Amino acid sequence: MEISAPKIDEKVCATKDREGGSGNKYGVYGATTDDSSTYPRARCGAAGHNSQSGSPSTPQVLHDFAEKTLLGDGSKNWPTSSGTGTPKPETNDNAKAVAGDLTKLNSDEKTIVAGLLAKTIEGGEVVEIRAVSSTFTKT
Repeated sequence: MEISAPKIDEKVCATKDREGGSGNKYGVYGATTDDSSTYPRARCGAAGHNSQSGSPSTPQVLHDFAEKTLLGDGSKNWPTSSGTGTPKPETNDNAKAVAGDLTKLNSDEKTIVAGLLAKTIEGGEVVEIRAVSSTFTKT
């Protein structure tokens, strides 16, 4: 995603600035959420912490999340984050956060994401469905 669609990469799993305090302290992705000196975060879009050291002045994004939290191959923290720090892991928290960010993309960006996903699945193709309607009648 980083190379194919860098603007989309920036919109998905962007870490947030910590609340309060001066200066930027964005969340830093890691393999597990831990409230230690560097305060690594294993949840998509997590905020920084007031006490963390060495924090970036810009958000980390999807490619950072994939590399540092999912360990590049999805072997950890999918669909649920891990760790003992704050935020505490909740069932499917990372899957829900990624899905939430994807729903905020515009139509063209969603089409690009669908195409990239289809390319990762052998024989996959993208089919656009404009509307889906169903009716249920209880007899």
